[in-house]
Order: sequence, then C-alpha cells, then structure tokens
Amino acid sequence: MAGPNVEKVLLFQGDSITDCGRNYNDKDNLGSGYALMISGKLGLTYPEKKIRFLNRGISGNLVVDLRARWEEDCIRLNPSWVSIMVGINEVGRKYKQGEPTSTEAYYEGYKELLVQTIEKTGAKIILMEPFLLPVDDVTKQWREDLDPKIQAVRELAREFNTLYVPLDGLFAAAITQHDMTYYAPDGIHPTAAGHALISEAWMTAISGKSFL
Repeated sequence: MAGPNVEKVLLFQGDSITDCGRNYNDKDNLGSGYALMISGKLGLTYPEKKIRFLNRGISGNLVVDLRARWEEDCIRLNPSWVSIMVGINEVGRKYKQGEPTSTEAYYEGYKELLVQTIEKTGAKIILMEPFLLPVDDVTKQWREDLDPKIQAVRELAREFNTLYVPLDGLFAAAITQHDMTYYAPDGIHPTAAGHALISEAWMTAISGKSFL
C-alpha cells in the first residue's frame, strides 16, 4: 500500500472539453480548461497529498475511442482517482455525419471502462454528465439523442456508486440568468466562465466526501 508521501495520480479523461488545447508532447500539460482549474484548487488546498494531475482528454473522442486507448491512457498510469466526461460527440456524429451511437452501446461501452478501471486500478471515480446548451434550433434537436445518454451516465453512477457532477442541469440553471453563449458560444465548448462553472461543480461534488 502506498505511503502518505507517495505521489498519487488524478486523471482527467474525455473529449475536447477535457482536452481544451493541451500539448500532447507534454505529458503533464493540462490544457487551459476545467482540468487546469481543478488542479490549481486541489494543489493549493492539499499540498500534503502530493497529487500528480494528468489530462488525457482527446478532442473528438467517443466512448469507443476511450476504450481503444484505456489500457495505455488509464490503466498503465495507475490512477488513484479518475474523472470522466464523454458523450457529446456520440450525439454530434449522429446529426453531422449520420453515424449514430445507440444509448445501449454507449452505456455498455462506458460500463466496460468503469469495470476495467475498478478491477485493474482500484481508483475512485467521478462521472461528469455530458451537457448541451440549446443555442440554436440545430442544438435543440440534439436533445432527443443526448437526454437518454445523460440518463445512462446517471444509471452508471448509481450502479458503480461513483461521485457525480450534474453538468447539464447546472448549465440549464445558469442560462436562466445569463445569455447561454456566455458559457458556450456553440452550446458545446465552454468559455473560461463555462470551464469555471464545471470546476466549481466538480469541487462541490467531492466536498465533504472521502474522494481524496
């Protein structure tokens, strides 16, 4: 068992929202989004925990892409904690390229990621639901495919007893007070304020819990 002074790994996984322009040539680069913001807050609050923060989000990824690289980009990193957000690209592929992913396939693929993570690393997991801001009629149409996938992630959180960040609901609440493009101009990719909302929601989800 690792002692208290041994470095532990907090891994962020997902698609472009997690990626957020990270430098792939620098394995410790966190990009400029919520992963960086969370690492700053946790690093300042818990310096004694010696956490190494890693971001392996890749723009455009779907659950099937995460599964294909999970051994290298998760299991071999031996994380103590894994934070995952994935799902909006499954929706986008359906409407932009005519390549749908059923909710069942999304659920089963996602479940396999969690099973592997728990069995091979014992890591604690935090799931972040995919979200979409209805900035136009096109993104409004996407809701019919996204909503069942959000429910699938919620079911996985219950099934695996993970922590959960209800981002879609939180963004829905936020845009009742401000123009939705303030948080994500295209309804998908957050502004700095949008990433700050995500990071605050993540911190709230772990607050008072034994996650760390």
